[in-house]
Amino acid sequence: MALFIHAACGDVGCLPLFELIMTSVCKPLAISLAVAAVFPTSFVFAETSEFVPSVVVTAGRQIQAAKDVLADNVVIDAAEIAKSGASGIVELLQQQRGIEIFRNGGPGTTASVLMRGGANAQNVVLIDGVRVGSSTTGGATWSAIPLSQIERIEIVYGPLSSLYGADAMGGVIQVFTKKGDKTISPTISAGLGSYGTRKLDAGISGAIDEHFNFALNAGHEVADGFSATKPAAGKYSYNADKDGYSMASASGRLAWNLVKDVELGMNFLQSRLEAQFDSGPGYDDRSLQKLDTLALYGKAKLASNWHSSIQLAQTGDKSYSNASYGQSQIDTTQTSLNWQNDVSIGKDVLQLVAERREEKVNATTLELNRSRSTNSVAASYVLKQDAHRASASARLDDSSQYGRHSTGSIAYGYLVTDGLRLNASYGTSFRAPTYNELYYPGYGVATNKPEQAKNTEVGVYFDDSMVQLSAVYYSNKATNLLVYTSGAACPATSAYNYGCAANVNKATMSGLTMGASTHLGALSLRASLDLQDPVDNTTGKRLARRSKQHGSLAAEYTIGKAKLGVESVFSGDRFDDLANKNVLPGYGLLNLYGTLEVASNLTAIARWNNALDKKYELAKNYNTAGSNLFVGLNYGFK
Repeated sequence: MALFIHAACGDVGCLPLFELIMTSVCKPLAISLAVAAVFPTSFVFAETSEFVPSVVVTAGRQIQAAKDVLADNVVIDAAEIAKSGASGIVELLQQQRGIEIFRNGGPGTTASVLMRGGANAQNVVLIDGVRVGSSTTGGATWSAIPLSQIERIEIVYGPLSSLYGADAMGGVIQVFTKKGDKTISPTISAGLGSYGTRKLDAGISGAIDEHFNFALNAGHEVADGFSATKPAAGKYSYNADKDGYSMASASGRLAWNLVKDVELGMNFLQSRLEAQFDSGPGYDDRSLQKLDTLALYGKAKLASNWHSSIQLAQTGDKSYSNASYGQSQIDTTQTSLNWQNDVSIGKDVLQLVAERREEKVNATTLELNRSRSTNSVAASYVLKQDAHRASASARLDDSSQYGRHSTGSIAYGYLVTDGLRLNASYGTSFRAPTYNELYYPGYGVATNKPEQAKNTEVGVYFDDSMVQLSAVYYSNKATNLLVYTSGAACPATSAYNYGCAANVNKATMSGLTMGASTHLGALSLRASLDLQDPVDNTTGKRLARRSKQHGSLAAEYTIGKAKLGVESVFSGDRFDDLANKNVLPGYGLLNLYGTLEVASNLTAIARWNNALDKKYELAKNYNTAGSNLFVGLNYGFK
């Protein structure tokens, strides 16, 4: 079987999609169906709620029943995260539809998450409602986000700048840290894995009385790793040493219910990631990433139909590197103040938002030591009348650096039946230029403008509590894309003899994304498939590191207190460069896992990732993990 998959996705590219799916998906599914045939379905019937999230928050900045959310979305719940074993957040997101990843080596090294063909800097990442990311490179520092502190992840696809402002071109990913419930409950998780992986997490949560509840969690993980680069990287980049990492993290929530319908609280998350990477032989290249968020909030019900909330937050994204080419420090600090009001009008909701966000950078490159602020106002209306669902939103962002920018969106859904809905939407979005694109010596140009995009999509959704199906076609047309170029687009000074960043390109990210999940007695199935065409319209080439097709399939079987699962992730070929000359062959990965409830509140987990030891690349000449195992125990997790 391993030889068959290698033949399908070998060094010269991938065979047609049908053969790729047959080798990387259908055989793993056959394994799970064989298990189901051996163990009758009368043992245990899987809970239908496992694949049916009841509410979604991120899509409208308010709690909405999942069946009423018009934006395409995916929810990763606590159960899926708990059985993810040694995988980090990047590997977990790789299994979701509409998402591709690339990474310069193993866990701990630089990683990017691409949504619907967009770039890493073209999506917004929130932790408990607080924006995180680097103002210099754009996008979140994914490797520093600890999976051990996460209880839930919501992924919302499509343009959301009218709700969240700059950078929400491809979508928004929101991470929710662990919260707990009213019962005082300790939790602890420990595990060991391949590449010298060790993990230990612990926490406690609960309520002291009816007025105060809390959750505190801490974690530590270490891995010896493997070489980030391959010999093919060349004598100036390849280093045969192991590139491991060490991460320490903590998160918490404190909430006080002062009187009825009035709550004050705080959320925080901190992580410290020390990681090794390769930039050449003979030097132990290392980086230190620090991520921290702190939010103080207040919520009150000011009238029977009026809920108001205010949040003051600060995030830090600090990066230090010590490499063969020198040392550097780049720190981003973001401070935000948000005031949101939700007014119910019958079943409808009117939302009014006012925000201020300040970005400040301190770096060894002095030209980057700058700050900018953005003041924003936004309004949205969500309608729910009989078989009709609709939403409209508009936002104005006024930046001290790039000026005023307005965005809007409108969506409509019609319930053909209680479980079948048809959708259509249109929205605009933009991405603010990063500090590198504005100020980095010999590259940035201070007059660069925001990127802009217009997205149209139509979709169909079906959900009868036992079967979920979705199919969405989208077309996102982007203009003023910032790319590295030369010639007349650059200022006529000697500083730009080799080129600069400029708003010169256009691109279209279009495609069809499909998802499905169902339960056949004790057997749960989930699948996704993305057929996309991410094109740089200026050059006619495919956007770098994007495939034409990618997807996943998962099957899980419940036998009493045990669960056996198989996952498959596959991707077609990609190009590592803008010129489409360096091919990254397609690949298919097979993961196996099992969980067993050993005793009350005690669960054993085991994972075998990349079970067929597939050799593949996410970035040219960078290694990825081979066949690897992880085993662990979880106590107190629900």
